[in-house]
Amino acid sequence: MAGNSNFDEILSTTLNNYVPKLVDNIFSARPLFYALTNGQTIRRISGGAKIVVPIIYGTNSTAGSYATTDTIATTAQTGISAAEYDWKQYAVTVTINGLEEAKNNGEAQIIDLLEGKIFQAQETVIENMNTMFFADGTGNSSKDWEGIAAIVDSTGTVGGINQASSGNGFWASTETASGGAITTAKMATLYNSVSVGNDQPSIIITTQDVYEDYEALLTDQIRYTDTDVADAGFQNLMFKGAPVTFDGACTSQVMYMLNTKYLQLVGHTDTWFKPTPFVRPTNQDAVYSQILSYGNLTCSNRARQGKLTGVT
Repeated sequence: MAGNSNFDEILSTTLNNYVPKLVDNIFSARPLFYALTNGQTIRRISGGAKIVVPIIYGTNSTAGSYATTDTIATTAQTGISAAEYDWKQYAVTVTINGLEEAKNNGEAQIIDLLEGKIFQAQETVIENMNTMFFADGTGNSSKDWEGIAAIVDSTGTVGGINQASSGNGFWASTETASGGAITTAKMATLYNSVSVGNDQPSIIITTQDVYEDYEALLTDQIRYTDTDVADAGFQNLMFKGAPVTFDGACTSQVMYMLNTKYLQLVGHTDTWFKPTPFVRPTNQDAVYSQILSYGNLTCSNRARQGKLTGVT
């Protein structure tokens, strides 16, 4: 063991103190993370076999006007169901080997070393989770969390509901094959298709190439930006009521129109970026802690989501 007898205690205290900042840094680092957490908190629940998300797919037939002593309908209503998402797990390990421990014996050195390790873990989680949330959940032998490639689709099973089953037509996103260059007309058609009244897309995310093509369309027009998105550090240009931005993890030739009112990250109350105590394996010259998370990305209304595909 290295010379500082408080080494493990210093590590644990420093890591626990840093975790809230770690979470903030992760979920403000990319446009999709920002969109999922801006204006809404990550839903925290304490357990259950599944993550249950209520959904409304029909209207209440008893609503209507009446006069004097008319009989008011009391018919039992359907149209309310629930999507059920599996709990998924995510971890990153922070390891300090024996030689690093021996070289960093003072308390300030120990803290500096650990903060460097945490920063490395943070940047890795940002890249990997961001890529995962743009995917379809089948990565790593289907251990990955749900992603918008599956959620925002006109087919498939999401949250245990198969869109193709009878009566489940409500559980599908609008997917439009662009088949060529981006145009504001194509964007407008999709935007309007996934909008109902003031319930409209809150953010549009695409690739850098498509974003630059959209930017070129506005050369001779006045350009507006969303100041909140810009203040968060992301380039953007407005389209109707939503900021358009780009992300390197977005699928090639795809433009997503997301209504994040119906997209929510869910985390377990007891295990959400929770560091384990530092452990010294008997067969390794090292000490490590694992930062663990249980949760998933959920959707309560696929119909309010859309995407353009084949955009060149």
